Amino acid sequence: MTAYEQHAIHELRNWQHEMRGRPSLVNKLAKRMQDKINSYIPEKVHQAITATIKQMVRAVLFGSELTTRKPYPFTSLQLTESIVLERINFYRKAAAAEGGITGAGGFLLGMADFPLLLGLKLKMLFEIAALYGYSADDYRERVYLLHIFQLAFSSQERRREVYLQIEHWQQQAQHLPEDIHQFDWRTFQQEYRDHIDLAKMAQLIPIVGAPIGAVVNYRLINKLGTTAMNAYRMRWLEEKKQLHH
Repeated sequence: MTAYEQHAIHELRNWQHEMRGRPSLVNKLAKRMQDKINSYIPEKVHQAITATIKQMVRAVLFGSELTTRKPYPFTSLQLTESIVLERINFYRKAAAAEGGITGAGGFLLGMADFPLLLGLKLKMLFEIAALYGYSADDYRERVYLLHIFQLAFSSQERRREVYLQIEHWQQQAQHLPEDIHQFDWRTFQQEYRDHIDLAKMAQLIPIVGAPIGAVVNYRLINKLGTTAMNAYRMRWLEEKKQLHH
């Protein structure tokens, strides 16, 4: 095992420990605060966001325009991850620039930012999957991407549940229906809607929201990128172990 692989496994172990953790007092307080922020946002806005998420999730599961990226041949973890980090950096900058512009526009542009950022995140995830050698032509890989999404942007309680679902993905994937139309994406969307991007919600509050757009977008993309890397490292390690058995 190379020095780089050992370092990656060490980072992965720390991340897994964090994912398995039960909600701390801080987590619970943060969740309460996020619920409070939610309560200040008009119902109309909540409905608009729910509709946007629903369309986006549907596009991921049923659409083909994002899945045309061909998987790269996997040579080494170090080479793969050097390219992955470059791409995350590219998307971080794009999201920050876009968040700064829409954040400065206040409420209505903040609303416009929501689907734009969601679109950027999905593009990045499809690209990362391809770099690790997985084809999103298989809808089960797209379901995996949606799990990564939830891992990055859920309350600690929900994160733990999602993590346990993907911990042994090969077995889990076998239980998914063959036909994508049988997938219960309604439940998924509701769960996702309850927790996703609560930091973005704060951006929608007039005055407060304007200055935080760029920073929030940068951080959200960064968090999603790190989560995706560890989720794919987990699969890389599992496959490596199987090869040696």
